[in-house]
Amino acid sequence: MVSPFLFFPDERLSLAELTAACLDGWLVPLGEGFMPADAAETTWMRARSLAPLLDDRWGAVRRSAAWVHGGVAEEPSRHHLQRIRESRVRSRHDPRAVFHDVRLPSADLQRIGGTAVSTPARTLVDLARSDDPDDTAAARAWADHDPVVAAHAEQWLHRHPRFPHARRAAHVLGGVAAP
Repeated sequence: MVSPFLFFPDERLSLAELTAACLDGWLVPLGEGFMPADAAETTWMRARSLAPLLDDRWGAVRRSAAWVHGGVAEEPSRHHLQRIRESRVRSRHDPRAVFHDVRLPSADLQRIGGTAVSTPARTLVDLARSDDPDDTAAARAWADHDPVVAAHAEQWLHRHPRFPHARRAAHVLGGVAAP
């Protein structure tokens, strides 16, 4: 799918041409592609920019999904991708991505720009249950900034009480609401 606002290497222009356009100030990098410097960065554009990494086998999760949803401001240096197909998929070696082979349920997925992304509630839970301090800091900041997503994440946790590290996530999300 060719977009008038996203450019991917070898779709219409080579990587060298796209990089030159960045140097000239016409384009800026976004995900796996480039966008016009004067275009607004939207949820759709962030999600669509990950399409070459995701194809139809993977969904963006954790900080990658939080970036797509606007929960974190900066694009992660390595994107986290989780399997969305029923059957196991061989992950390729790609230094730009971390692959998780546990299937992400379709109830926790949404399609944005034709790409699969975990829902905001599931994304916030995944960040909050992580043992990475950067993930938990991102979860606290996002929940502080968007109490609606935080409430949906807490509801998600109540529906899935046996989810791994649910207590840690509840503690992180519960600490957000406290004054």
